[in-house]
Amino acid sequence: MRLPWRHDRRRRVHAPVVDRAEMARGVRRIELKARRLMDAPALGVYESVFRGHGIEFSEVREYQPGDPFQSIDWKVTARMRHPFVKRFVEERELTVLLVVDMSASTMFGTKGKVKRQLAAEVAGILTLAAMRSQDRVGLLMFTDHVERFVPPMRGRNRALRLIYELLDFEPEGTGTNIPLAIATATRLLPTRSLIFVISDFETSDPLLQSLLSATRRHDVVALDIKDPAETKLPDAGLVEIVDPETGERRILDLGSASARDTLTNAAKAEDEELDSLMRRSRVDLLRLWTNRPYAPDLARFFAARARWRRW
Repeated sequence: MRLPWRHDRRRRVHAPVVDRAEMARGVRRIELKARRLMDAPALGVYESVFRGHGIEFSEVREYQPGDPFQSIDWKVTARMRHPFVKRFVEERELTVLLVVDMSASTMFGTKGKVKRQLAAEVAGILTLAAMRSQDRVGLLMFTDHVERFVPPMRGRNRALRLIYELLDFEPEGTGTNIPLAIATATRLLPTRSLIFVISDFETSDPLLQSLLSATRRHDVVALDIKDPAETKLPDAGLVEIVDPETGERRILDLGSASARDTLTNAAKAEDEELDSLMRRSRVDLLRLWTNRPYAPDLARFFAARARWRRW
């Protein structure tokens, strides 16, 4: 498990109680931010992740200068004695499912915002991007069990409802079961879909098998939500820390440089292990941080995906 321990602020952290007026303002802020991101020329690649998800064969036609040689149909070319290429069209209909971690560890944050707030905002922006591309979008929220599933549908009202769910939902569980969430998403989606798993991946459960099962049918993207204190611990002397998912407490001497280095190296090793796992599972992975703007990271990530898809 990646470092499960969190500083105890001498009070238990709960999701803030938000009234309906504040909730509406929060939804509006996400909607405006999503519009700015998707309309900006440098960030227009947001929509590219929702387009051309799949292709189907259309026809064979004669080769024309500029056609990529990879599209040549060699059987037809040999039969007709001059080059022919295959043409494909994009499958326009796409289903997007947001699988969002609501476990207790996501309520941690030392700078900017807590991880759950960042996850909700990013999920909201992806929801609106899918809506703008006229795709179906759904939501699955989980802790140590599946907390809520909203089936994928189209339309602005559905997108706004999902954002309200993300901002307002109070989970019952505190733990994390990512394999269960991924397996449930795979079972509930009958056709090939785009799945975003948004989590801090604070789990000791083996993920490989569930990810491989998901990527056999679906396109899976993992967004790893992180806080800087998880990788760089302060020189704070003796501190009492608490595991937010189990309530277990422990005293650590963060005044010891060797202790801090040990914990930092363990966190780095687990990040590298997650990177390796995602590569083996054919899952694209992006890390987003609570203490810095996420728009540039998302833009670069989606631009790279768009280039890969064109290639």
